[in-house]
Amino acid sequence: MSATTHVYQSIARATHEQGVETMFGLMGDANLFMVDSFVRDCGGRFVPAAHEGSSVLMALAYAHVSGKVGVATVTHGPALTNCMTALTEAARGHVPMVLLAGDTPTDNPRHLQSIDQRELVKTTGAGFEQLRTPETVGKDVARAFYRAQVERRPIVLNMPADFMWQETEHDTQVLNVFTAPGGVAEGDTLDNAIGMIASARRPLVLAGAGAVAARAELIALADRLQAPLATTLKAKGLFNGHPHNIDIFGTLSTPAAYELIAQADCIVCFGTALHDFTTDRGKLMKDKRIVQVDIEPAAIGGGLHPDAALIADAGLTAQTIVYWLDTAEVVGSGWTQELEAGTLNVHPAGKEAAAEGFVNFTYALDRLEEALPRDRVLVTDGGRFMTEVWCRVSAPDPQSFVCTVNFGSIGLGLQEAIGAGLAAPDRPVVMFTGDGGFMMGGINEFNTAVRLGLDLIVIVANDSAYGAEHIQFIDRKMDPSLTEFHWPSFAEVATSLGGKGYEVRSSAELDTALAALEGRSGPVLIDLRLDPHDVPRMRA
Repeated sequence: MSATTHVYQSIARATHEQGVETMFGLMGDANLFMVDSFVRDCGGRFVPAAHEGSSVLMALAYAHVSGKVGVATVTHGPALTNCMTALTEAARGHVPMVLLAGDTPTDNPRHLQSIDQRELVKTTGAGFEQLRTPETVGKDVARAFYRAQVERRPIVLNMPADFMWQETEHDTQVLNVFTAPGGVAEGDTLDNAIGMIASARRPLVLAGAGAVAARAELIALADRLQAPLATTLKAKGLFNGHPHNIDIFGTLSTPAAYELIAQADCIVCFGTALHDFTTDRGKLMKDKRIVQVDIEPAAIGGGLHPDAALIADAGLTAQTIVYWLDTAEVVGSGWTQELEAGTLNVHPAGKEAAAEGFVNFTYALDRLEEALPRDRVLVTDGGRFMTEVWCRVSAPDPQSFVCTVNFGSIGLGLQEAIGAGLAAPDRPVVMFTGDGGFMMGGINEFNTAVRLGLDLIVIVANDSAYGAEHIQFIDRKMDPSLTEFHWPSFAEVATSLGGKGYEVRSSAELDTALAALEGRSGPVLIDLRLDPHDVPRMRA
């Protein structure tokens, strides 16, 4: 049904017709009327951020946790340039989201904020769609959402400001997205892969983010093979509760799990690109048969080339392998019968001892693991401290774990924690960050979390330094003072921004902070004061 309306109203309505209920963003002259219409005419929710890039990060985490397409909006020029790191993070994380970006008027090429937005977006790896005419709004919005889902990356829809008050006929259009599973592996390559798996004496099943939907099928395959189960970082928590889950595979493995992986003779990999951290730069794959299954051809051979590559659906392929193992009456390897269940995924306990005025980081993480809400959504920023967090703090499942490491940036965590919190409003969000990351991107959005009333617990690993650089100076016996900072009290900052902050310099103060979590209302920040000379090194 068609009805005469303004372009800004048509964009809002078309976006709502894609099933969008929540939009993140920051308003400017090219998108403010569209946002107003989305809220007032369509009943949508608009979440205002303090910085344009934050809105993209919020939408990114919202998409990951909710399973929906994330949506953000900004105006033109500098607003879009402020989104470049966030868009790159989303593109490299293969997150389906749409950014409704304003553009300067087409009839004013000398506009102060004019920039070639198409070329800018292309450098991030995101896709670009142009709002072509006032008459094509419905088609252009639908196309952007279709591409976001099929290409699994952010799509920027470019909206010229001078279109907004022009009249148009609104046409509803929602494009069906092909969501059927990928193909079933077959042919000689499948036969060779099954032969490698059947003959293995110590097989291991490894799952990445591309295989999280196949949990049951991968467990059935591992049990049939009598093989341990492991995940990449992004699939953290997938096999929680299974007796032969060895947790994260690679540089983040426990010492016992790392040794076990070294003994394996065949790694059956599903939905992982096998990058350097997973393989420990190839060391963990040496002298092993590698079978790699992925629906994305580009995932094959990025770090090392497998002995058998199957471009196929993870779950269907696992079922197919079990079928042929049963048909051939292949006996299980017996390997898991040699293993003591539940012992290979436990990291050595942290020691309580620390210098005066500091708390031991690994000890604090072990305490936090036990004290934090079990139904949490876990979000981690980038930086020196995060590898220990990934190892020692659990997540209920991969969808409840958001790690902001796709681009190697710091300062993205708190923004994504807000998006995660709105995607899971009945669950607490726990976010870990370093002091540098919090100052870079967290401090300006902490009040946003307060305004939204989120159940958010922020833990700042604070060594008053840029830790990774501090270590490099120390290792070369150089003065590290250029890496050191005298920050304000993060606990006091959190309180002044409307939350509640706790500074932790001892085990006793840690007890106090953890006890206070029971009665929390709104965002809480725990500032762990750490000795920069006594922080575990990154496991990479």
